Amino acid sequence: MANLFKRIFRVAQSEAHAVIDKIEDPVKMTEQGIRELRADLAKSIQALAQVKAAAVRLRKDGEDQLRQAQEYERKAIALLQRAQAGDLDMAEAERLATEALNRKQEFETRGRQLLADYQKQQQQADALQAKVQKLQATITRYENELVTLKARAQAAEATRKINKQLAGVDSSSTIAMLERMKERVNQTEAEAEAYGQIAEATTSIDDQINKALAEPSRTAASDSLLELKRKLGMLPPADSAISTSSGSTASSTSAS
Repeated sequence: MANLFKRIFRVAQSEAHAVIDKIEDPVKMTEQGIRELRADLAKSIQALAQVKAAAVRLRKDGEDQLRQAQEYERKAIALLQRAQAGDLDMAEAERLATEALNRKQEFETRGRQLLADYQKQQQQADALQAKVQKLQATITRYENELVTLKARAQAAEATRKINKQLAGVDSSSTIAMLERMKERVNQTEAEAEAYGQIAEATTSIDDQINKALAEPSRTAASDSLLELKRKLGMLPPADSAISTSSGSTASSTSAS
């Protein structure tokens, strides 16, 4: 009983798969999958642009902080130089120079941190860009394969239809129709021959007598042959023949 249920389940499952295969068009499903990959690619490119923009900002901010640090160091040096020249009280100059160096240290620390963050952000951007390029290459490969598979599918479908026709799907009806036509032609020819025989058998006795007494018709070829013989001297000219015929007729009349 368990084996019976398993067999029933397998049959039902195979029929369900067959129905799904008929409903779902593989080409359309593949095209939809490529469109979804294209959408993912667009989002990835947008994310890559944002990551790169953040990296650029970090680099610029870090470099700006380091420039500020250098500026405060320059000011501290200038303060000490003015105090050394007597233009500024040394104690005041040292106090201000110390503040400037403290600021320099703060800007330098922030700048180095920003540049470190920039390096991390740039690494993320590089990794994301590699993934984007890989996705782009994958989509291109899928699109090329889809074009090839669509052409192969069309050729296979055309071949299947031709082979199906050649296999004799409709050949029996066509052959039967040709046989019926041949039989009809044979029947018509037989009837025509029979009617001809009947027509010959029903000819009247008068028609037969008249046909027997009718003079044989001279063909154009016979006339041409006689004319050629006259030209070659094998026969008397046409006028002489007529005169001879007339004289013979007159003599025959006188004798009578």
